[in-house]
Amino acid sequence: MRNPQSRWRHGVTLEIPFQDIDPLEICWHGHYAGYFERARNELLRSLGYDYPEMKASGYAWPVIELFVRYAQPLRYRQRIEVDAFLTEWENRLKIDYLIHDAETGKRLTRGYTIQVAVDMRTGEMRLASPDALLEKLGKQRTEP
Repeated sequence: MRNPQSRWRHGVTLEIPFQDIDPLEICWHGHYAGYFERARNELLRSLGYDYPEMKASGYAWPVIELFVRYAQPLRYRQRIEVDAFLTEWENRLKIDYLIHDAETGKRLTRGYTIQVAVDMRTGEMRLASPDALLEKLGKQRTEP
């Protein structure tokens, strides 16, 4: 994971619910995407560029890539912290995630998602992040 000290970071604390547990009594791997999503929502909200603001700016941001590295399984009623770090924003959104045990701090899972800007009028993917996002981050376009 790059830059875990990113100034664009947000975390959530969750408890693994019974319905997320599989017959082996561990959290089913597919639920991790939802845990990442909860942290990503809070991160984007803290930036003032949550999904309603994205839509208002004329862009959808679909997830085009998801990576998860499972180090230790999650278990029923385990309290976890899911941290989301914005690590790339110029041409796409790359958000890194770290899940650790809320009690011990032990790292359990890491991963990332990549999202791209899609013009909602034309359906075309943008090759650079739109100004609406850069303004929220206090950044200016670096291209000539």
